Formats: sequence, structure tokens, C-alpha cells
Amino acid sequence: MGGPPPIGAQKANLDELVNRIIEEVVIIMFIVYIIKAIKTTVGGFPRPLMNLSAYNFATIMNDAFGYPLDPPFDPYANSLNFMMASYVIPYVGLTGYVGANPFMKGWKTKRLLAGLLGVEAGQDAVIRMYLYERAHYKVYPYDYTVAEFTERISKLRNKLGMCGIKDEGICVPLNLGAENRTTSNVLAADYNSLSYARTPREILRIVYGTGSEHVPGGFFPKGENGKIARELLCSYE
Repeated sequence: MGGPPPIGAQKANLDELVNRIIEEVVIIMFIVYIIKAIKTTVGGFPRPLMNLSAYNFATIMNDAFGYPLDPPFDPYANSLNFMMASYVIPYVGLTGYVGANPFMKGWKTKRLLAGLLGVEAGQDAVIRMYLYERAHYKVYPYDYTVAEFTERISKLRNKLGMCGIKDEGICVPLNLGAENRTTSNVLAADYNSLSYARTPREILRIVYGTGSEHVPGGFFPKGENGKIARELLCSYE
């Protein structure tokens, strides 16, 4: 589908486990199957300019904690940091697919969305499980645990999305746990154990990092390329 190369992507310092996990996700999501399915079903559109720089991830973490972390968070430094950075993105896509599901028309499109949902949900579950197993680890050199990082990131996404609670860290208060019975939260879901859904506007507010669907930034410095995203940018301009 083409498009400009991303800004600031680097080779991460990964251990064998995380390297294998990420290798499989990349092959499935971006190299062959998913892109081929999207192009065959709906035609696709050029990839937008993406900002995957360490500086962008550091800015997100600073926003999540409300002050600049020292040193700045580096997603490429090690496996734990990389998986923490990976936590920032896939769940947002998952809630977007759930939100889009009722509006899909035609069996090919519905089949494609079901496939995307399955892969995205699996990807998110693997990341959350990896982080949950390390929930009480300190994220060196900061005085915060993995669980605290996920909580802060999720709260930031809720704030930016302006949509109430549709995002939860890997550990939650009992009143937010599955059926109000757990404090573990490997599978994020609402009170009825159903996946949260987000609208396109909510998604854009989060991935832009600006809290506005009209103002690009964050991961997409020039805005997204989909029909809805371009219309929202044009209506603002």
C-alpha cells in the first residue's frame, strides 16, 4: 500500500523470547497476510507518516506520569521497555475494531474485520500476559513497577479519548475486575466481560496524543490517511 518510511524506528535490544514474539507479530500483521487481505478486500490506502522515535515514546510516558522521566524512557533499550512501548498501541486498535464491527457491511468486510479482531486481540493478550508476569518488577531506572506504568498509560488513553473508562492496566481495583472478583487484568473488559469499543474520533484523539481528532501529532504527525481521519482534518482546517 506504500507510504513514507516511519520516523525514528530503531533496532531494539531484545532477548530471544521477545525477539521471537515480535518477529511473529510483524510477519502476520505487516508483511504478508493482513496487508494482502486488506488490499484484496477494501483496496487499502497509503501508509501515513508514523513517528516511532524514542523521543515520541518518551513524550507519551512523560504525559502519562505528569512530569519528565529522568532519564527519558527509551523503548529500544531492552525487552521490558520494548514490550511496555508495545502496550501503548495494539489495545487502541482492538477497541477500534470492536467499535467498527456493528457498522460493517458485506460478508467479505465482516470476515476481514473478524480476522483483524482475532489477531489484534491475540497480540494484545500476549503483551499483557508478558507484562502481568512482571507486574511487580521495577522498570529500571525508575521507581515505578510495570503495573504502575500500565495503569498510567491506560489512564492517559482514557483522558485523551474523552470516553470514560475503556482502558485498564494489568492490575485493577476489585470493582473493575472480571465480575468484580479479580484484581488481575490480563484480559481487559467491561463489567460484563465484553471488550470495550471506541469510535474513530476517540481513536484519533489517542494516537495523535493531542486529545483532538482534528489536530495531528504523536504517532501520526501529519494525520492518519483513512477517509474519516482526512475528513476530520479538512473540516478543522
